[in-house]
Amino acid sequence: MADPCYFDATLFAFLETLRQNNNREWFQANKQRYEADVRDPMRRFIGDFGPHLRSISARFVADPRTNGGSLFRIYRDVRFAKDKRPYKTNVGAQFRHEAGRDVHAPGFYLHLEPGMVFVAAGVWHPDNRTLSKIRDAIMAHPQAWKRATSSKTFLATGCLGGDSLKRPPQGYDPDYPLIEDLKRKDFVAHAHFSEAQACAPDFMEVFTETCRAFAPMTKFLTVALQLPWS
Repeated sequence: MADPCYFDATLFAFLETLRQNNNREWFQANKQRYEADVRDPMRRFIGDFGPHLRSISARFVADPRTNGGSLFRIYRDVRFAKDKRPYKTNVGAQFRHEAGRDVHAPGFYLHLEPGMVFVAAGVWHPDNRTLSKIRDAIMAHPQAWKRATSSKTFLATGCLGGDSLKRPPQGYDPDYPLIEDLKRKDFVAHAHFSEAQACAPDFMEVFTETCRAFAPMTKFLTVALQLPWS
């Protein structure tokens, strides 16, 4: 039996049309399209990814629930934003550590948006306490960090990204060999794909192997935060 295609062009078409009609009236009139073309395919993907995720680490969660699970809500938080558009024009899922309460926990991430498909892993926008733990772990185990982020598999799959400080963080030697990593405010790896790749029958395998390639880095970060990996 052929592998299923979880996503197709209708998902990206809906999100592109939403981008042009980002208002409550249009969305309410097209909510069933959102559920059928965007939400439900992602929920199926999340549910089916569970066994693959457990083969990487049993401590990370694939939860296909509509609310409170791995699926990000389509609604934007506009309370303190200048941009008051009410809806996201992407669909995302985060497979975070079982101890994580929000998007800042260690995890794996899938992002689908017209013109932008990517897989990410690691820790995004950690607070200062978490940042210090990660930086101290890099200082204590520099070779392990270098192996996790410089292996042939990692470099063939993606690269480190995210925000960084312009200057070395206070309390750290500016001449330290890995100072550029200590300057990071995000510890996230990215791999980019096309919409056609996301719609292909083998995308579950592609996503799984991408997460597996990023797993040594994610494991390093997880252990640095004194969380279990296995």
